[in-house]
Amino acid sequence: MPDIDSLSDRLVDYLDPAMVHQVRRAYFYAEQAHEGQWRKSGEPYVTHPLAVSSILATMHMDHQSLMAAMLHDVIEDTEVEFSGIESQFGSAVATIVEGVSKLTHLEGETKAQAQAENFQKMVMAMAEDIRVILVKLADRLHNMRTLGSMPAHKRRRIAKETLDIYAPIAARLGMRNIQIELQELSFFSYYPMRAKRIRQAVTKARGQRKDLITNIEASIQARLNQEGLNCIVFGREKHLYSIYLKMKSQRKQFVDIMDVFAFRIVTQSVDECYRVLGCVHNLYKPVHGRFKDYIAIPKGNGYQSLHTELFGAKDISIEVQIRTKEMDAVAMQGIAEHSYYKGSGSSDIAVSSFNRARKWVQDLLEMQKRAGDSMEFIDNVKKDLFPDEVYVFTPKGRIYEMPPGATAVDFAYAIHTDVGNSCVSCRVNRRLVPLSEPLESGQTVEIIRTPSAKPNMAWLNFVVTGKARSSIRHFLKNQERDESILMGRRLLNQFLGQFGINTDEVDEQKMTDFLREANLASIDELLQEIGVGNLMSYVVARKLKPEIDERTGTKLPQKSLAIEGTEGVVIAYAKCCQPIPGDNIVGYTSSGRGFVVHRTNCKNIRTMKDDPEKCIFLEWSDDLEEEFNVSLKLEVASERGIIASLATTASANGANILKMDLGEKEGLLYSVDMELGVKGRIHLARTIKKLRALKTVSRVSRI
Repeated sequence: MPDIDSLSDRLVDYLDPAMVHQVRRAYFYAEQAHEGQWRKSGEPYVTHPLAVSSILATMHMDHQSLMAAMLHDVIEDTEVEFSGIESQFGSAVATIVEGVSKLTHLEGETKAQAQAENFQKMVMAMAEDIRVILVKLADRLHNMRTLGSMPAHKRRRIAKETLDIYAPIAARLGMRNIQIELQELSFFSYYPMRAKRIRQAVTKARGQRKDLITNIEASIQARLNQEGLNCIVFGREKHLYSIYLKMKSQRKQFVDIMDVFAFRIVTQSVDECYRVLGCVHNLYKPVHGRFKDYIAIPKGNGYQSLHTELFGAKDISIEVQIRTKEMDAVAMQGIAEHSYYKGSGSSDIAVSSFNRARKWVQDLLEMQKRAGDSMEFIDNVKKDLFPDEVYVFTPKGRIYEMPPGATAVDFAYAIHTDVGNSCVSCRVNRRLVPLSEPLESGQTVEIIRTPSAKPNMAWLNFVVTGKARSSIRHFLKNQERDESILMGRRLLNQFLGQFGINTDEVDEQKMTDFLREANLASIDELLQEIGVGNLMSYVVARKLKPEIDERTGTKLPQKSLAIEGTEGVVIAYAKCCQPIPGDNIVGYTSSGRGFVVHRTNCKNIRTMKDDPEKCIFLEWSDDLEEEFNVSLKLEVASERGIIASLATTASANGANILKMDLGEKEGLLYSVDMELGVKGRIHLARTIKKLRALKTVSRVSRI
């Protein structure tokens, strides 16, 4: 068990004595605050924060991070408050401690809800100081190392959370050492029997493998020495969780997975990386299509390396990773390698990794703001945690990393939310393709935009990134709200017009009283409820009407509401009668859906169209430019090419053919159902006239 003296001896290797003294002060402060508290294992509680600090010390983290690790449970589990930490150790340390404390102090309705709230708070804390997540990962790592003292059901829950959230975060931040250990420990807690069996199999196979690894390592090292390259070659065995995932995803047996040998070659410079690549390709034959250059195009977490796969002797496969010392340090430590906290210079690779991590945190923060609730947010984030990337280019050559299956819509939102919201189509390698087509590495993607474009709800069926999904949902929610408010205002003004006023002229006291009675917070909320049909505009108008003498004793004539065709989600057109401009129409208030527009002679509206609390008379605006669907039934003579003739005639008259079905044959006549997109009744009449002019058409009727 580590103690503060042994930790101090390690810290003097890279911290000033004054900084080490501050860390010791934080330890003794925590020891006093946690006095009388014990862990499940029976150890004094202070051993946990000491171990967390020790983990961070192996990464050479700055003294403020180590102090925060010592104190990270003080606010949560003792009587000490934020102000006490701040006065003793400064605002930077107190902010990190408070950020980590927020992660565990939750009262969720369910464990899933608590996890979601937990992660949402962590993102907020990370945005302020990214060291919060480093302390949290070290905290989680020590908890996983000591998980054996917990009950079995808690072990499984914590292990699942670690596999779902914390190990992927460590991967996204480039901290491979912590990622691997978290995965291995979680694997043994969540799948104890599977982990045990795979470990036994690996131990059994280790003897013969050890000789093979040694021989291959020696062959590679000898060839590099022969070429005058001063490099270090490491052979390694696969990790148990990695073996399990490959067996599961590739449906392979253990022996097939264990036939692959992995080696890492660490060089002095980037130039040597490519020279080493030539050497190993000369020594063993490369596997076609298995070379990846992550030096020229780094991964999203800043990882850089050359990857290649080779055919070795005795039918074995060899995986080789080639990178410089700086790249290797970043690959293992990730953003913890960055000296931003440490008061010394950083390599360009470490700075790049740190900047990518900060951008990722900012993307998470934007996603969190747009999410409807914490469960939606964590669902979006889990989709991004964090598969291998597809690399695509903008027309100007900028590189973007996208997850597998990402589409042009995901790409548009990765560039900027406004680009995604105004996207209408795309060109991939200068060729027009559907927005739903998955992208592939190396493609050049050009987004075509128009200012009037809006996100489509159907995009949610194929986007894969959390940012795209949350941005689309956020836009659609706001669009529905704005359209509902606008429609509610128009409906209320129509009925208030009978009393000679509009919404702006309603008595303030009357409005305040009504909002209180209806339990609504604002006028906009009232108008939204009217717009979606939850409140009847006629009833609300009667409540808000002015207290005046009705001198004439007669009501003002009811004025029809003009339909413009652009009301979006708050106006729906009935499928039973398919109204189009030129038809007499009436609107039926449907709770939660807004208004459903019917033709006045529709049998489904017949019993309620005279009820002013249910229906409202509508009229078409003069400035309509939308297309409306209408269905026709035709009787046509049996003749070759009749379907083509019908389609050509309708298209020539400007009608958009949406669907055409050939019905059963009755004698020499066929029944044909056509669904067209038309501008209105006049356009429809012209189209029907042209169709009737065909010799083979005996009858045309609107359904």
